[in-house]
Amino acid sequence: QVQLVESGGGLVQAGGSLRLSCAASGSMFSINAMGWYRQAPGKERELVAVVTDGGTADYGDSVKGRFTISRDNAKNAVYLQMNSLKPEDTAVYYCFVLSAGPDYWGQGTQVTVSS
Repeated sequence: QVQLVESGGGLVQAGGSLRLSCAASGSMFSINAMGWYRQAPGKERELVAVVTDGGTADYGDSVKGRFTISRDNAKNAVYLQMNSLKPEDTAVYYCFVLSAGPDYWGQGTQVTVSS
């Protein structure tokens, strides 16, 4: 059974930083990409960042220049460094894995940015 375990969410003041981590465990097909989505109350799910197995990263427009995604292929882990956080970044952040087989999702971690 595949599990994605996220950590690093919390409460931070505007302008602060947080680092999210996600580790995938269990038997799975080869991983093509890992990344993060987020969803705020009353809003649609939004792609935050994604990184391929080759290291190519892409970001949502609202986080470009502030967030950095990185990946440790040996650990099947993905990280999201979030700097210059804004109140509008408040959301539940979900880790995901795109594999050669099924896709997998984490349980979500809450990020709250106070003004």
